[in-house]
Amino acid sequence: MDDIVIRTENLEYVYQKGMPFESAALTGVNISIKRGSFTAIIGHTGSGKSTLVQHFNALIKPPPGRIFIDGEDISSAEPKKLRMKVGMVFQYPEHQLFEETVYKDIAYGPVNMGLAEDEINGRVIEAARLTGLGEDVLDRSPFELSGGQKRRAAIAGVIAMRPSVLILDEPAAGLDPAGGREIMTGIRRIHSETPGMTVVFVSHSMEDVAGIADNVIVMNKGTAAMTGSVDEIFSHSEELAGMGLAVPEVTRVTDILRARGVDIPAGIYTVEAAADAVCRILGDRLPGRWQDRGGKYAE
Repeated sequence: MDDIVIRTENLEYVYQKGMPFESAALTGVNISIKRGSFTAIIGHTGSGKSTLVQHFNALIKPPPGRIFIDGEDISSAEPKKLRMKVGMVFQYPEHQLFEETVYKDIAYGPVNMGLAEDEINGRVIEAARLTGLGEDVLDRSPFELSGGQKRRAAIAGVIAMRPSVLILDEPAAGLDPAGGREIMTGIRRIHSETPGMTVVFVSHSMEDVAGIADNVIVMNKGTAAMTGSVDEIFSHSEELAGMGLAVPEVTRVTDILRARGVDIPAGIYTVEAAADAVCRILGDRLPGRWQDRGGKYAE
């Protein structure tokens, strides 16, 4: 079990228990998340995604059910230490920015960890780099930044505490498509450049999930209905449709092309993979920058 960093056993949670509007948010959830993995949690609105991840650092505590982080039952863990290990980035985290400068905001967590000044400075610079923030913005007020920069600054504040598990609830929510792609690409870069880090993110975007996740957990009506790789999950398009979900739009397009006789492979879930497949089919008939140049697109 050493390769499992998060494990739940029969996890349940009821909102407004005993009240007229009592609602079961989680019912018998049993999942395991591997150390170092990049896992997406998807599901229709109200499926229990956000409730589930808030259990991982004891923002919501069972009972009934149990949660283990690195093999330790979190019911007996010290909350402060647990939250240094499991960093949580909420939806719209920029609303939590409050310091005079971006530097101070990113440094807030390390300062409260009691670290030396040199260590704090090193962590702030590293977190800014990992999230794509230039050092030139560190002395600016966080309220002067663009929406995307604010989001990155808020994420950097969590990264600076160097959690071994990073949880993000809808990290691209509310951003324009370009800003959302930058955030998701940045999160993938953080994962790849931080050895051993486990990333778990909640998303409504099947395109984001297909493009960057390794593993997927599908929540439906408070249960973990499906788990597996991106290929395994998106191959069950009919089951996903029954849960109010869908495969990425580009997959629909390539499926239509294949149904019309185009020799395009199944299992395409990203625009990049679709473009690569089309380039291989058409070859030199594609003009200009869209021609395939040894597996890379010309600029």
